Amino acid sequence: MKTTIIATLGLILLLAGTYRLQAAGMDHPMGKDGGMATSQTMQSEYDTSPSMPADAAMKQDANTMAHETMKGTQTMIPSDEELRKRLTPLQYEVTRKDGTEPPFKNAYWDNHEPGLYVDIISGVPLFSSLDKYDSGTGWPSFTRPLDPAAIVKKEDRSFFSVRTEIRSKSSDAHLGHVFDDGPPPTGLRYCMNSAALRFIPKADLAKEGYGDYVKLFK
Repeated sequence: MKTTIIATLGLILLLAGTYRLQAAGMDHPMGKDGGMATSQTMQSEYDTSPSMPADAAMKQDANTMAHETMKGTQTMIPSDEELRKRLTPLQYEVTRKDGTEPPFKNAYWDNHEPGLYVDIISGVPLFSSLDKYDSGTGWPSFTRPLDPAAIVKKEDRSFFSVRTEIRSKSSDAHLGHVFDDGPPPTGLRYCMNSAALRFIPKADLAKEGYGDYVKLFK
């Protein structure tokens, strides 16, 4: 009798242990055969989304980044070493050291061709020839930016005066200053440095990737 009771208790304990092991296996990354799941098995059980090749994912990320930068919503600032290689000494001095180029001796002060003026560093569109006018100052001047969200205004107290500095939001490049002595309709003069800008003629907008802006000049 005593032997029978002990055997029964042993059987109950054995069955209970087996149940606990099976229950524990439900929350463990094990294969259906009880062994460790292979990478293929784990992917099929835990990753239901289709996999994307690494090169395709990188290309998608690059396209997204470029798109966000074009909208002026993402800051893109290359390293100082890269900028020194990409920019001319004057472009670097203006954009990174808040310098000012000589009046009447710069690329765009008297440019009258239709097109866009984009950030020399990020390529984000900043100004349009439709808003450009001859201010007589010797620097390219505009009545307004193409998109107010693409620029940042900062107080500038250098040279014993208080001015409003204009910087590019996407690259933090110094562009110039804005004054309240401009013509209608805004009464403002965005006095920019040519060295901080790159001009893209209307005829080249689509080729350069700015096709959405062609309609502005029709």
